[in-house]
Amino acid sequence: MDETRTVAFQGGVTRPGLIATWMQASRAWTLAMPFMSVSVGTAAALRNGFFSPLIYLAAALAAVALQAGANMVNDYYDFINGTDSADWNAPENFGPGLVIQRGLLRPEQVWWGGIVALTLGSVLGLILVKVCGWPVLVLGSAGVAGAYFYTGAPLQLAYRGLGDLMVFTLMGPGYVLGAYYVQALSFSSAALVASLPMGFLCSGVLQANNLRDIDNDRAHGKRTFAVLIGRNAATLELICSDLGAYVATIAGVLARVLPWPALAVLITVPRAVDQIRLVSGSADVESHNRAMNRSGQLQFELGLVLVIAFIVGRLFGW
Repeated sequence: MDETRTVAFQGGVTRPGLIATWMQASRAWTLAMPFMSVSVGTAAALRNGFFSPLIYLAAALAAVALQAGANMVNDYYDFINGTDSADWNAPENFGPGLVIQRGLLRPEQVWWGGIVALTLGSVLGLILVKVCGWPVLVLGSAGVAGAYFYTGAPLQLAYRGLGDLMVFTLMGPGYVLGAYYVQALSFSSAALVASLPMGFLCSGVLQANNLRDIDNDRAHGKRTFAVLIGRNAATLELICSDLGAYVATIAGVLARVLPWPALAVLITVPRAVDQIRLVSGSADVESHNRAMNRSGQLQFELGLVLVIAFIVGRLFGW
């Protein structure tokens, strides 16, 4: 065992198994976000009479693989750029992942894990291109590039304040419209409108993460959008993202683009309020970690409401 691993496992810390280690490296809890975005797009297609279980499975697995790859590439570049310390007990190391700092995997293993995940997502995407046509190639290529270059050299979008916009675009319109297209071989206004709350809330997860990391990112030259605009403005951005999700949904219902049961998204408002409460005026690490959990839960729960609304709309002709 090398020096890094010896330090990491002092004090009787039990080493997790192989599967658990790679689940931790992929930040498994974040994988529900692309899954739900794909599910919303698929449900929108189902409402219009288009649904293939195999295509849904391929699209969902591709999106999840790209997210896992992005997470591992992100951890690798944050580590080698010094944003994440080599000491897993350092103050800046309070986020998910940390398999490098804990000596579970070497940096190059994490990078290759990310490449394997991105390759898997690409292969599944190429299968969908073969079945569904060239528009999938355009959307898929953007997804793969965005996943790698979020922190990967040379673009490193997250280091240039572009991470929020990229996440909104890819995990909202990109995944939802892509999921709709591979089912229906066309696009729809309902899928476009439904993609907006998904994009806003996926971006909200990143915003909560960046609010938590803002001081450390600033100290290490990682110029996230939160670093560029400051804590107060970044908190306001998170509030606006949550509001945007509800406004887009309500507007979609009023315009008769979304089925009226989609108004049930309002039952998730307490989750959004709790998330904002946890980050407002606080630099406490534990509060921000809990806010991140709330952000992920909010995206999943609101997305689930939209999925159910589309299914009910199919059943009753709404």
